[in-house]
Amino acid sequence: MFQWTKSCSYDEEQKRRFHSTARSRLKKLAAELHLPAGSYDLRSNKAGIAGEITLHHSRVYIQVGQFGLASGHGILIRTCKGRQDYTGGPNHLVDLTLLDDIPALAARVHAISGVGSFPTSAVPRAA
Repeated sequence: MFQWTKSCSYDEEQKRRFHSTARSRLKKLAAELHLPAGSYDLRSNKAGIAGEITLHHSRVYIQVGQFGLASGHGILIRTCKGRQDYTGGPNHLVDLTLLDDIPALAARVHAISGVGSFPTSAVPRAA
């Protein structure tokens, strides 16, 4: 398993692995949510300590970074109105380790945004 909470600060190799692994997991998340190819953007910004990796769909914006390491949070999920909406709805922060459980992360995204289709019993309540 990837060490999501190992700081990328002054560690270019960790930052490279963080971005590469997060991009891969967000691609798996898009597949788990049944997002059609071309219906979302996948961006990577390496500025700052860890930077961020973003999956931007027309209805949901998901960003992975190390902005909440003390709490373990590092995945931001919020609704949006199109791929030009960069502010969107309220922020929902979830633990970085959900990147190791894509079905659970997809269920959280669905609970927050309504994107994806899952059996009702599999969808946890939004925090």
